Amino acid sequence: MQKENKMGYLPIPRLVLTMSLPMMLSMMIQALYNVVDSIWVSRVCEEALTAVSLAFPIQNLMIGVATGTGVGINALISRALGAKQPDRANKVAVNGMFLACCSAAVFLLIGLFVTPLFFQRQAVPTEANPASLLVYRYGVDYLTICACLSLGVFGQITTERLMQSTGKTTLAMTTQLTGAVINMILDPLLILGMGPFPRLETKGAAIATVIGQFCAFGMGLILNHKFNPEVRVYWKGFRPDGRIIGEIYKIGVPSIIMIAIGSLMNYFLNRILRAFSFTAVAVFGAYFKLQSFVFMPVFGLNNGTIPIIAFNYGAGNRRRMTRTVSFAMALACSIMALGTVLMWLMPETMLRLFDASDDMMAIGVPALERISLCFVPAGFCIAMGSVFQAVGRSYYSMIVSFARQLIVLLPAAWLLSKTGTVDNVWWAFPIAEVVSVIVSLCSYHHVHRTLIAHVGEEKPPEEPEAV
Repeated sequence: MQKENKMGYLPIPRLVLTMSLPMMLSMMIQALYNVVDSIWVSRVCEEALTAVSLAFPIQNLMIGVATGTGVGINALISRALGAKQPDRANKVAVNGMFLACCSAAVFLLIGLFVTPLFFQRQAVPTEANPASLLVYRYGVDYLTICACLSLGVFGQITTERLMQSTGKTTLAMTTQLTGAVINMILDPLLILGMGPFPRLETKGAAIATVIGQFCAFGMGLILNHKFNPEVRVYWKGFRPDGRIIGEIYKIGVPSIIMIAIGSLMNYFLNRILRAFSFTAVAVFGAYFKLQSFVFMPVFGLNNGTIPIIAFNYGAGNRRRMTRTVSFAMALACSIMALGTVLMWLMPETMLRLFDASDDMMAIGVPALERISLCFVPAGFCIAMGSVFQAVGRSYYSMIVSFARQLIVLLPAAWLLSKTGTVDNVWWAFPIAEVVSVIVSLCSYHHVHRTLIAHVGEEKPPEEPEAV
């Protein structure tokens, strides 16, 4: 007799914490090594930090394709296991691995042929502006390596999602920790050239990143093979299944588009800030690294709750779905509130991590204070998005993201930049988040009325509330 999956019977608070805490911890480590990356790069020069900041849109898109596809894989496997369909879960897994390889091939081409043009449009390198030449060179060096060797990040994220879909979030945390620790060890050695290692500057940062990703990918393959028997990847006789791939992307593409919208926003906002100075761009890049300490735990919570909601959706247990959503939302908003307090209490301390100049400090302090006002409503929207993803309505998350970043944030930032003061641009973030909350609430009301309210014809049995 097959043992019942814990997502179907553990008390909700305990289950959410058990599923999410390992992911939250691992994503905090992920955030730490992202910050460490930029801290060491900033020791090269401010232009190097600016270059890494300008590379973020494509790098974020790469991670977005991997995580968006992973959302589809995760939700389909969890739903199949909840419906007692193990063969279907295995088919989803092998098709997911195939998609990871295809995505890496696409970004290989982007790294080879798109990267130079991408930086030409942003840095506008000219002999009359030596700083722009430095930003261009550092950026091309960094992004070419990250994009051409992206198989590591695609493989890492896919293998993590296979483990998350069966509730083995501690194993998924192990793979992230492996990559993070290796990256953090290699960063100072390769960026600044310590001991026998050459000084490679932004090239060193990229090499450290991809080595960490490939090591995490290898660890993920080993852990899935040895400790995740509920899902198996069988390559013998494999042929891509168009129907399964379509279902993966039906769930995952809205998430990919949502992150792509974020990359587009980042690209154009960098161009708006570039009109003020490269220092403003560096501040925005530093903010993105710092805010990851706040957002990454919430995304870890999101990753932990999606399989719970999806499993109980497949099992027809509406009560457990709604309790999961309520508990996760309260926890997400609490984390975001703490992040806002920290941004207001110690902005100077945070910016000093990046060797901030006086100019960078003058721009950065009001930036951190004003942008952080959007954290709590953002946490609410992220928690709401987990519902849309788990029940196969991810396009609502895409609508929310589109409204926030393209319809409101970018136009607001452009209009505020016309005041001639860069400090005013940061108000675009809280303004946009208010709109996203309104759109999220309307979307959830529709999903609950048309879908969630009809899950499970019979009333499920009560369960204990203790953690």
